[in-house]
Amino acid sequence: MFVARLTDSEGEARETQTWLLYAWKCSYINAEQFINLNNQYNQIIGMLVNMMSQSQSWCTFSSINKEQK
Repeated sequence: MFVARLTDSEGEARETQTWLLYAWKCSYINAEQFINLNNQYNQIIGMLVNMMSQSQSWCTFSSINKEQK
């Protein structure tokens, strides 16, 4: 479920990038704003992809949590 939610989040971030491009092409935002926001979304997408590729470390319990149960 965790990876599925990350995948959904990645898709939403990529859709936002599409809308940013649309906003720039329609002159709702300028090139500087587009570049800045698009770069930020690239970083977010990169973090999500890293989290997906290392999902086992995010979805496992430490030995401390196991001992408390």
